[in-house]
Amino acid sequence: METAKYYFERGSARLELNDYNGAIEDFNKAIALNPKEVSIYSNRGIAKSSLKDFSGAIEDYNEAIDLNPKYSLAYYNRGKLRSELKDYNDAIEDFSKAIELNPKNDLSYVNRGTAKSYLNDFDGAIEDFNIAIELNPKDALVFGNRGATKIKLQDFNGAIADFNIAIELNPYDALAYGNRGIAKCELKDYNNAIEDFNKAIELNPEFAAAYVNRGNEKYKLQDYVGAIEDFSKAIGISPTDASAYEIRGYAKRKLRDYDGANEDFNKAFELNPENV
Repeated sequence: METAKYYFERGSARLELNDYNGAIEDFNKAIALNPKEVSIYSNRGIAKSSLKDFSGAIEDYNEAIDLNPKYSLAYYNRGKLRSELKDYNDAIEDFSKAIELNPKNDLSYVNRGTAKSYLNDFDGAIEDFNIAIELNPKDALVFGNRGATKIKLQDFNGAIADFNIAIELNPYDALAYGNRGIAKCELKDYNNAIEDFNKAIELNPEFAAAYVNRGNEKYKLQDYVGAIEDFSKAIGISPTDASAYEIRGYAKRKLRDYDGANEDFNKAFELNPENV
């Protein structure tokens, strides 16, 4: 006879295999047999969140917390979902509670720091990333996040130092190369910035922002043909990026393609009339 544990473990395996509907079916059966087990609700919440059933996921995390107010993972999972929904203040509350209950979980600090950065609390974000690094100095992601936050604080050399570590830990991190390129641009190290954008694009050929950033640097170096190629590639990947149209328009104008420039300016204005 199948037990709640059997359905929970099978559901968890299905969750790992991204079979979210199958996982929810098993978690439902497990809950019917053992409605007081908090981990079942928490895992079912993850599955529901993966299927974009956000309200259902929140309900499951709430139920897990009601059953066991000291279950840190439910606060953490609810915080992650609230961050995805851009409810950063409530997400920070959840991560703070998760940290209170389990202060050794580095990911709670990483995610709380990320939420703080979205609220422009960059100093608070740095503090959280610092703690996360103390707890897990081998996590490339947190160095990348701290570096991105240092860019916001205009600490470009500090940002580059963090991206260097992130790349050393994970040499396949396209975002770290892309962000290091941005920091180098701010220091007017244009050629080395382009090398970083090249590497980011090599690792992720669909990285639209890297094409835009490389195009910007080529424009500054008066490589207008190369800039247009990059902006065109970015537009092919992300056709709603007004900035790519706008700067491509400037590059076309430098090459005296006035009709093409006007077309790009008009498209940029259509996409973003407030900032063009």
